[in-house]
Amino acid sequence: MLTKVSPSAQDYLKALFLETENEKRLIDEPVSTNAIAQRLSVSAPSATNMLKKLHELGLVMHIPYQGSALTEAGQRVALELVRHHRLLEAYLVEALGVPWDQVHKEAEILEHVLSEELEERIDAGLGHPTSDPHGQPIPSREGLMPARTERRLSDMEERACSTVAWVSDNLPEVLRYLAVVGVRPGVQLQIVGRTPVNGPLAVLVDGRETHSIPKGVAEAVWVL
Repeated sequence: MLTKVSPSAQDYLKALFLETENEKRLIDEPVSTNAIAQRLSVSAPSATNMLKKLHELGLVMHIPYQGSALTEAGQRVALELVRHHRLLEAYLVEALGVPWDQVHKEAEILEHVLSEELEERIDAGLGHPTSDPHGQPIPSREGLMPARTERRLSDMEERACSTVAWVSDNLPEVLRYLAVVGVRPGVQLQIVGRTPVNGPLAVLVDGRETHSIPKGVAEAVWVL
């Protein structure tokens, strides 16, 4: 399926999926053109032109002044690309020892050229992982994804305990910071204090040390 869609078009379809995933939208709920343009670092007019082309191809439902949503065909392409991306990240970390803050950029390139045969070999070689190194779920070969119930760490109530489910993978500096303070998938967290006016959060990590975590970083951490 990916071979029938240009890499640039694939990026737009994946961006639509990720915006839906991150903001907990319904899969057919429109995403604004500005949000897609910002995610892909392109101008709004460029994004509009591509989304209109994808609409003509039946991959996107483009609604003027509201945004765009993936069609069923667009979802299949997006989920296949997400599967490639997250399997590649897992392979780079587990098989090659690449640090988790460096794999996103590499996977962004390789995801477009990964063959189905190599995808299957990587999947089997890793023991059929269900999540990538950042905790994000890997779609099944059939394009199935688990229901999402996570919340951003920044939205958690003070004193509430939570477990890290996943962290955003596209900001290397955030991943490096989280590694230093010990925040990874599976780690238990508790907000023990907040600074007013969007200041940092005091977070107890794994019941051991309390760290001051900037609000912007806390927004990149999703917990259960």
